[in-house]
Amino acid sequence: MANDYAAIRDRVEHYFDRTATSAWERLTQSDAKVSKVRQTVREGRDRMRAIMLSRLPEDLNGCRVLDAGCGTGLMTTELARRGAEVVAVDISPQLISVAEDRLEPALREKVTFMAGDMTDPALGQFDYVVAMDSLIYYRAPDIGAILTNLGARTHSAIVFTVAPKTPFLMAFWGVGKLFPRSNRSPVMIPHALDKLQRHAGDSLMKIDRVVKGFYISECLEYRP
Repeated sequence: MANDYAAIRDRVEHYFDRTATSAWERLTQSDAKVSKVRQTVREGRDRMRAIMLSRLPEDLNGCRVLDAGCGTGLMTTELARRGAEVVAVDISPQLISVAEDRLEPALREKVTFMAGDMTDPALGQFDYVVAMDSLIYYRAPDIGAILTNLGARTHSAIVFTVAPKTPFLMAFWGVGKLFPRSNRSPVMIPHALDKLQRHAGDSLMKIDRVVKGFYISECLEYRP
C-alpha cells in the first residue's frame, strides 16, 4: 500500500499545486461565475457537504475533528461554526493558503491548518474525521489501510466519499486510462461497497449518493 499511496498522493499534490488551484478557487467561491458543467459540480458538492455534516452532531463543542483533504476550507468553516476544534489538512499548500485567507476571523482560533499527509499519526486523536472527495483517487486496499490508520485514532466515526461504481463512471474511468494526459487530474477510481468492505470491514456502510450533472459521489461512514 505504501508505495501506491505515496505515488498517488504525490500526483494529487502536483495536480492541485501546479494545475488546478485557480479552478478550484473559483469552483468553491459561491459568487464566482463558472461554466454550466462546473455549476452542477458546485451544487453537487454543496449537497454532499450537507449530507456529511448531517452525520455529525450539531453541537461539536469539545470535539476535535480532522478535515482530511480540506481543500479551500468550506467544510472546515462549517465544522468550526459548530464549535469543533478543527485540524484542517491538505496535501496542497496552495489550497491551504486559500482556505486560510477565506476563514472568518472569528473562527481562526478554532482551526489549525496544515499542509501535509492526512494520515500522519502526528496529527493526533480525533472524535470525528471527515474526508470529502479526498479518497477518490485511491484503490480499495489503500482506502482500507487509510481507514485502519485513521480509525485507530478516531473515537466516533469517519465520514468520507468515494466515486460509486456506476456505468457512467466506469466508462469515464476507462477513457481516462486509454487517453492519459499530463495535465489531466489524477484518475478517480470507482468503487463498489462490497469490495471496500473486504478491505475495511463490515462497519463500513453507505449513507447516501449525490448525482448532479457530472458530480457523482457516494457518502460512506466507517465506525472504528
